[in-house]
Amino acid sequence: MFDLDGTLADTAGDLVGTLNVILEREGLVALPLEQARDLLGAGARALITRGFSAAGQTLEPARLEQLFDDFLDYYGAHLTDHSRLYPGVVAALDALEARGFRLAVCTNKVEGHAVDLLEALGLAPRFAAIVGKDTFAWSKPDPRHITLTVERAGGDPARAVMVGDSRADIDAAKAAGIPVVGVSFGYTAVPMRDLAPNTLIDHFDELPAAVAALVPV
Repeated sequence: MFDLDGTLADTAGDLVGTLNVILEREGLVALPLEQARDLLGAGARALITRGFSAAGQTLEPARLEQLFDDFLDYYGAHLTDHSRLYPGVVAALDALEARGFRLAVCTNKVEGHAVDLLEALGLAPRFAAIVGKDTFAWSKPDPRHITLTVERAGGDPARAVMVGDSRADIDAAKAAGIPVVGVSFGYTAVPMRDLAPNTLIDHFDELPAAVAALVPV
């Protein structure tokens, strides 16, 4: 199972770009991309809340929901303006499939956007399940988001591995009793090493060997 934003694809440009559209509509100053990257990783509502907090503003729940809807509308039309797969993703997926692994995505992105983005990037057919924040009643860091993804993909929980870039990924996998590979190049305010995944990789070229060590043939 893979997280999406910051794991399979570098989507920061489009996510932060959408956040900045919302901020500027509200009369606030846009955030530089490098400053805002660490706000990513927990879904759009959290990104909006964090973005407004960085601008010195708080949001009432009803207003947050309005801005969330605005965010989804704009972002849905700009999913791949700047987003790209990380180097080595396709080769790593090929290697895992050759070993008999079934692949899935478990993301805190809404499901429709996750499917559309993966289709645009040419990866959607590779996955037995594409699960978003709104697919089930629970989302990461709740472990049920991960266990239900395994179930939907028809996978074996005893041989499942999660790959992610954020605390939500690590915490959900650990709570589900599933080993987790952390990537060092994603979106996290806390260094991935400090989050203590089972294995840490710096490039997708390292993923097949990392998975093999966690789930031997």
